[in-house]
Amino acid sequence: MVKFYIHSAVVRQPADRKLLMFFVYVLFNRSKDKIYIGQTGNLEKRLEDHNLKRGNHFTARFDGKWTLIYKEEAENRQTALLREKQLKSFKGREFLKQFITKD
Repeated sequence: MVKFYIHSAVVRQPADRKLLMFFVYVLFNRSKDKIYIGQTGNLEKRLEDHNLKRGNHFTARFDGKWTLIYKEEAENRQTALLREKQLKSFKGREFLKQFITKD
């Protein structure tokens, strides 16, 4: 059995700045034991796309449901891309493993 712990980190912005928020997110496919790390401006739509196999995503190659296990807000796309790159590194993947436990 795999348990999921969804962790969410928030980057705070000054109240007078209206910005489009971006998200860095991590999905886990239990049936294939795969992790996917990405970024988007619309997290709900992107999760739906992954599970409905819409678009040209890496996740479309694998059967099974993709579950959100981690997300962070970023102030802009550049920040989200940098954080995505960090999470895709060896240390980043090791950090993310703490949110997946196997019984």
